[in-house]
Amino acid sequence: MNNFVAIVDYGMGNLNSVKKKLDRLRVESVITNDVEQLQKAQKIILPGVGHFSKAMDNLSKLKLIEPLNKFVLEEKKPILGICLGMQLMTKKSEEGDSNGLGWFDAEIVKFKVADRLKFKVPHMGWNSIEFVKENPLNSEINDQSEFYFVHSYHVKSNDESIVLHKSNYEYEFISALAKNNIYGVQYHPEKSHDAGEQMLRNFINL
Repeated sequence: MNNFVAIVDYGMGNLNSVKKKLDRLRVESVITNDVEQLQKAQKIILPGVGHFSKAMDNLSKLKLIEPLNKFVLEEKKPILGICLGMQLMTKKSEEGDSNGLGWFDAEIVKFKVADRLKFKVPHMGWNSIEFVKENPLNSEINDQSEFYFVHSYHVKSNDESIVLHKSNYEYEFISALAKNNIYGVQYHPEKSHDAGEQMLRNFINL
């Protein structure tokens, strides 16, 4: 297996900032939607910013859903979903009422804040994360570290065992999931300075 990371290009943005951060970490990476490249990669990152159902439609049009299922579920290739990329790993979303990849027994719901003056939606800016369980992704990162968020929807999980991190924005919400070789974070580690850099390094070192 080749020692590089494939960043999945499905037309939903934020690819270059992920690649720049990996370049800074001296990790070889390629932005691609080529199935052969994805197959050769040691690990996969599924980033994304935008609309859930549009993203699923793009993955379908690019004929990436079946290969991704094969690489992740059968071959157990490590994958990290970032922001929208993590949301796509769940069963469905209120955003466009669309089905997702279904890797996590969870769904995506819109923030329902009461105090809209204090808690703007989208939730945008720095927020702390709380470790829910031990995981290699947490290595050398302090509990309650701050990460950068930009999102209007969040995870609601039907399986507590997959919850990795929680955060609070008027109310508690899930900010990261982990199950076997599948990892997803709602925040942007590529924009989260030292803690985010360490998290990406931890994923690369799995």
